[in-house]
Amino acid sequence: MAKLLPVVIDPDPILRKKSEEVDARRIKEPDFQELVSDMALTMQKKDGVGLAAPQIGKNIRMIIVENKDGPMCLINPILSKNSIRKEWGQEGCLSVPNKFGEVRRHKKTTCTYVDQEGKKHTIVAQGLLARIFQHEIDHLDGILFIDKARDIKEIKNFKTGNKEKLD
Repeated sequence: MAKLLPVVIDPDPILRKKSEEVDARRIKEPDFQELVSDMALTMQKKDGVGLAAPQIGKNIRMIIVENKDGPMCLINPILSKNSIRKEWGQEGCLSVPNKFGEVRRHKKTTCTYVDQEGKKHTIVAQGLLARIFQHEIDHLDGILFIDKARDIKEIKNFKTGNKEKLD
């Protein structure tokens, strides 16, 4: 049964480390599959639309994102093609509580990844999903949204019901 995981908060040093690739043999292991379920539950219960492994203290290249069909696990994700066009949008982060800012991201991106069954996929994302991919993959490289944001605002006791927080 999936369990809620504690979210690491900035300035914890793990949030600034480059994450290591997940070995293909590890993906099928029960403890790894349990981690995927735990991360998905944590993302949903914390009202996020994405969660990267470093945010729960794991230095591995794995993210969970909310998609139209529910949580989606991306292992060793790589952004291979980005649109030239970019747009500004508001972002927040579970690891940087109560702070929000405008971040400029590619409008469209292509992501190659391995799913939790070990199958390779390529997905073209645009709009919010493209933004989520970029935000979460930044986490895997030790980058936080506040490193790229302008007009950062602090909102105390913020409760989200509209899924504005990316992770």
